[in-house]
Amino acid sequence: MIRVILFLILVSLLLSSLTASGSEIAISGPEAKVVNGEIVVTAGLVLDSKSLEDLKNGISKEITFNIDLFRVWNLWPDEFVAGKRLVNTLWCDPIKKEYIATSFDGATLIEKRFKTFDSMLTWTLVIKDLKLVTLKELQPADYFVKVTVESRVRTLPPVISYLLFFVPEKEFKVTRVSAILSIGGDR
Repeated sequence: MIRVILFLILVSLLLSSLTASGSEIAISGPEAKVVNGEIVVTAGLVLDSKSLEDLKNGISKEITFNIDLFRVWNLWPDEFVAGKRLVNTLWCDPIKKEYIATSFDGATLIEKRFKTFDSMLTWTLVIKDLKLVTLKELQPADYFVKVTVESRVRTLPPVISYLLFFVPEKEFKVTRVSAILSIGGDR
């Protein structure tokens, strides 16, 4: 009985340390604006020191950006209108001083090699002027953009993940909402 209690205490301490490390991770922005008849979004991710050290030591990370447009309703829940998903993978080889990143938007996979760690972070963690939707597709209303960024922990084999169901699947998940964007004329 004492072993079970000690095991549960150890697991709870482990889980609390995993969730506490993500407290410094934040989203910069998001900024949504209308440019040439399209809603354009700019946002970025700021990693904490532990995640940066993991990357520098050769641990790869897969970071998923979900950029969603919502229509504001007064009495009803907000309505999802459109969204895009970007999956960025970062990998460093500390021995060769090689930095590789990929970006996948559902249709196109781009792989780049970088000379410096900072240039790789800038390319993968900053989304600049992403075209989300054209104004022709929208009705006159108030809208906002919600950016959700998450990083998955290395995937476990299915049998082990069933046995260790209490281990979190995500390293972190942060969400931030833009300011209200009014589209259309008289309402």
